[in-house]
Amino acid sequence: MMCDRAVLTVRLVRSFEHRNFKPLVFKDVNLDQTVDEFISFVKQDISVRAGLPPPFRKFDYDTLKIIHQAHGAKTNELVMSLEDDEKLILREGCRLRACGVANETELAFFKMTDYIKFKADPHSEW
Repeated sequence: MMCDRAVLTVRLVRSFEHRNFKPLVFKDVNLDQTVDEFISFVKQDISVRAGLPPPFRKFDYDTLKIIHQAHGAKTNELVMSLEDDEKLILREGCRLRACGVANETELAFFKMTDYIKFKADPHSEW
């Protein structure tokens, strides 16, 4: 029987170029909710989460992408892989489970326009 609840790590990506990100753990996540519902939940949570610097709280995140799944291979990229977008970017309206999210999945939460810009010219500044 599949577990309806999961522990997910969401990596808030503020800047790809500067490798500026912050991982947050969310427990007891319902995998049957839609991607849109989870995005709304995460945005609400980070807007009031104690200890999270204001630049991360106020950033305009809009896209989730699977970075890593439990017992799977990890990418060598420091922020996240730039490959397999069609498979790994979570689609609006889709349920988390149907998008491949399972217990202990790690997700990146970022602004799509920043990602497209970085993907076209993937360089780091630091």
